[in-house]
Amino acid sequence: MAIEADVVVVGGGLAGATAALSAAREGVHVHLISAKESTLRQASGLIDALGYPDPDGRSPPLANPYDGVDDLPDGHPYRVVGADALREGLALFDDAVGDRYRGGHTDRNALVATTSGRAKPTARYPRSVAPGLVSDDRDTLLVGFEAATDFDAPLAAERLTAAGVPFDVAGATIAFPGDYRADAAVTRLAHALERDEDAGNGRSTRQRLADRVRPHLGDAERVGFPAMLGDAHVEEVRADLSDRLGAEVFEIPTGPPSLPGIRLEDRLFEALDEAGVSMTTGNPVVDYETDADGDIDRVIVDRNGARIPYDADAYVLATGGLVGKGVESDRDGPREGVFGCRVPAPDDRMAWSEAGAFADHAFARFGVDTDERLRPLGSDGEPEFGNLFAAGGVVGGADVAREKSASGVSLATGLVAGRTAAEEA
Repeated sequence: MAIEADVVVVGGGLAGATAALSAAREGVHVHLISAKESTLRQASGLIDALGYPDPDGRSPPLANPYDGVDDLPDGHPYRVVGADALREGLALFDDAVGDRYRGGHTDRNALVATTSGRAKPTARYPRSVAPGLVSDDRDTLLVGFEAATDFDAPLAAERLTAAGVPFDVAGATIAFPGDYRADAAVTRLAHALERDEDAGNGRSTRQRLADRVRPHLGDAERVGFPAMLGDAHVEEVRADLSDRLGAEVFEIPTGPPSLPGIRLEDRLFEALDEAGVSMTTGNPVVDYETDADGDIDRVIVDRNGARIPYDADAYVLATGGLVGKGVESDRDGPREGVFGCRVPAPDDRMAWSEAGAFADHAFARFGVDTDERLRPLGSDGEPEFGNLFAAGGVVGGADVAREKSASGVSLATGLVAGRTAAEEA
């Protein structure tokens, strides 16, 4: 027996969640299918809109992401859906996450300090990150842990100083309170701070942490830790440590596993539930069937070997790009992995990349071509399916890593794909 909905969204990342929320707001029944954990769990939790429209390594970061949209090439997703879609996508995000994020009061990018000691332009950032903005001129102490080896606080402080930040910044590496291995899981350390258990000599984890930080504090008015200050109760941990240190505590976004990314994923799935979106997780779409007109009639989900059909009037493809495995590649070329949609690429494989890890690589822009309604196009320039709409990393034309635009592309295309799918339904 088939599971029915008006719109089926394939993909559970930021683009898929945005498309599902956008469609649900149009009053249709939406079902979201996610084959695996979202790539949000590996992401920083920052929401980048557009940091560098011409990412040649020489241009300064954009103060206002909307100012750079017209400078992008014609095939860029922002040029396809328009700057208003980005603005509306960010507004939908703001509504979904509530006061957990900052940045919605302005069109301007903020500069957030990263664990590598860089200043990253971003449009939205977690509340726990806000006190650490580079535009803030308060003197700062960065603190790393011997048990969390992916953040070298003294090196990050040195790089920020060299970049000319408007404050004094120092870095210190200390032992995390309690008995932890040098490669202890970030989640384990976060839970220790959240539970605030006895860490020895009758003193709690937070007490001992504050005691170890205090000798390094100097004149610093704020203290940055890697983003591991608890899971569900990060604000409680931050407030307690701030009170103990007499300086405002903030988080610095880290690489995977990313607690800010996990927190964001949790909140988005709560928002989907509140919007009435039904969900299937942990089971991949493995096939599809078409109707007499060649449109998608149903998708087939593999559930422990059983083939379960999902019927809808319209579908949104939001499976990600090369990183998210929504776009696959072999010696025959790249292709979209669920519906086999065309992914344009140079015939000469040597032209897929350039010399240098951070060069302007063609493969970074691989994805489906779309029309203005975000329907994937075949080699003849016509939609491959009349009722399939694409969103996020599976849409080609953007080098999101160099542009710092990944989240914005997901929000803008997710908003439009969800809305147009609802209209089709």
